[in-house]
Amino acid sequence: MPQKVVVVISGINYSLGFDWFAQYIDKSKFEIHFVFLNSIEPELARILKERGFNTSYIHYKSKKHIVLTVWKLLWLFTSVKPAIVHAHLFDASICSLPVAKFMGIKKRIYTRHHSTFHHQYFPNMVKYDRFINFCSTHIVAISENVKNVLIKQEGVSEYKIHLIHHGFDQTLFDFNNELLKSTLKTKYKLTSNDPIIGVVSRYTKWKGIQFIIPAFKALLLEFPNAKLVLANASGDYKQHIQLMLSELPSNSYCEIEFEKDIFALYSTFNIFVHVPIDANSEAFGQTYIESLMSGIPSVFTLSGIANEFIVHDYNASVVPFQDSTAIYNAFIKILMNKDFKNRIVQNGLISVNENFKLVTMINKIEKLYEA
Repeated sequence: MPQKVVVVISGINYSLGFDWFAQYIDKSKFEIHFVFLNSIEPELARILKERGFNTSYIHYKSKKHIVLTVWKLLWLFTSVKPAIVHAHLFDASICSLPVAKFMGIKKRIYTRHHSTFHHQYFPNMVKYDRFINFCSTHIVAISENVKNVLIKQEGVSEYKIHLIHHGFDQTLFDFNNELLKSTLKTKYKLTSNDPIIGVVSRYTKWKGIQFIIPAFKALLLEFPNAKLVLANASGDYKQHIQLMLSELPSNSYCEIEFEKDIFALYSTFNIFVHVPIDANSEAFGQTYIESLMSGIPSVFTLSGIANEFIVHDYNASVVPFQDSTAIYNAFIKILMNKDFKNRIVQNGLISVNENFKLVTMINKIEKLYEA
C-alpha cells in the first residue's frame, strides 16, 4: 500500500518544480495529498485536481490566519492520516510542522527555500526558522549554501540535513519553436539586430538589478539599439529600479511582470545576467540553471548554487559583487569574442545537464520518504 504523504505549499500560484514533482513521483509507492495555503486558490491546485490528485486549499492571506490554519490542518491530518508531512516555504512550514509534531507524525520534512534572508533583513524572524528546524525530523537543503546556514548559523545537526538540488526537465529548454519566439519578439518589441540583454529576477535589492542598469547604460554607447528585458518585474525595490530605468531611453528596455512562455523568452536573449549582491542571499537561484540550459551566454555573480558549479570563463563570465563596470566589460567580451561566447555556452550546457537532472532529484526525494 502506498505511503500517504501530505505536501503543504504556501504562497505560490504555479511552479514548474512542484508540477514536475507531481508528474514523476512514483504513485505506486506514494499517495500524495497537496495542501495549498494561499490568498486565492492557485492555478497549480486546479491543474493537479484535474489530474486526479487529492488537493486541499486553505485561505491564507497573512500571519493573522495562522491560528485558523493550524486548526484546519489538524482536522485535515486527522482525516488523511499521513505517514509523512513535507512542507515547502515559510508559512506552510510554520503552520504545518508543529501540528504534525503535536500529532506524532513520525516523518516531518521541511524543504528550506531561503538562505540568509531573515538573518540579514529580518533578524527577529530567525527564531521562527529555528522553531521550524526543531519541529522537523528531516530538512532538505537545496544547496550547500543553505546547508551551511542551517549548520553554522542555526545550529542544526548535520545528520538531520539532506542536500537535494532542484532538478530540471531538460527537454523543455531545447527550444525550437521559431513561431512562438518570433511572436514574443513582436510582443515585446525585440526586433533590433543589436543585443538583447535578459534578466529574470524579482525587483528586490539583493538581486542586484541596480548594478545591471548602469552597465546596460554604458553598453548603449556601443550598441545604441540594444534592449534590456526585465522579467518578473515586480517587488519591493520596484520604485528604485524604475527611477534608474527612467534615465534610459524609453525604447531601450522592457518590463515584463509575468510571461508564461518563459523558455521561449529565454531564447530571445543574446546575453543573460544574474548578479545577486553577495554569496549567501541566493538560496539556490533556478535562473542560473535555466539560462545555461537555454544555451544563453551568461554573466553571473557567485551566489547560491552558482558557488558549486560556475567557473569563470569556463561556463559563464563571473563578475565581482556590486560592480557595474565589470558587468559592462563582461557584456563586451561576450559580444566581441565569438569563440569565447560559444565555449561558455557549450560548457554551460554540459555543466547543468550533468548536475541538475530531474530524475536525480525525484530519486533522492523518494529515498528520503522511504528511509
